[in-house]
Amino acid sequence: MLVFRSVVFNVLFYLNLLVQITWAVPTLLMPRWGILGIVRFWARSNNWLLRVVCGIEVEFRGLEKIPPGPLIVSSKHQSFWETFALFPLLSDPAFIMKRELMWIPFFGWYAWKAAMISVDRGKGSQALADMNASARAELARSRQIVIFPEGTRRPPGAEPRYKYGVAHLYSETGVPCLPVALNSGLFWPRRSMRRYPGTIRVQILDPIPPGLPKDVFFERLQREVEAATARLVAEGERELVANGVRNASLAPSP
Repeated sequence: MLVFRSVVFNVLFYLNLLVQITWAVPTLLMPRWGILGIVRFWARSNNWLLRVVCGIEVEFRGLEKIPPGPLIVSSKHQSFWETFALFPLLSDPAFIMKRELMWIPFFGWYAWKAAMISVDRGKGSQALADMNASARAELARSRQIVIFPEGTRRPPGAEPRYKYGVAHLYSETGVPCLPVALNSGLFWPRRSMRRYPGTIRVQILDPIPPGLPKDVFFERLQREVEAATARLVAEGERELVANGVRNASLAPSP
């Protein structure tokens, strides 16, 4: 049954994506709010499909901690899920993404229209400078910069690999940083078509105020996000056991 429901979800997920891509074409001629509205609807419809088809609920904790105005959102990254599910939580998000993604037909066009921030990793230190400059420009428009500081998805339980770019971004922009912990990788594992029933939990942590030294900020961000993530993962693991599900996405214990 789990495999069947996972297959049904994936078919509906990609059909939904195709429909949204088609509907979004006119937004290329509209103001930016047009494509942002399509993305928000797509994210919410995906969560509806997860609940109805796969038995996956979503719980957001600490939404009241999201401050208004410009800020950096630094999120744990375990799954494809958070690349869309965090979008509706923010008033005007700008995700930091690899430049190569901007070359994908339709997706790249819409990302450009939504004024996402692309990073050319091949440019080394210049890429960091360009990212910071783009982020400052978007923050001046009161947007929220969303960054996954590990750069790629890491399975639940894996050793964290935070990159120092988030500390440079925090230092250069002078805005608060909102840490986000989650356990999505338990239920929507990376590199797997299976979707495990349970509850994806997202914890919005207390904003880190601007002005801290880079090293102090970097250590605090990692410590707080990893501690909260460990608690959420433990909750999810207990739920999986109660549901009689063995989750193959977990990294081996160190």
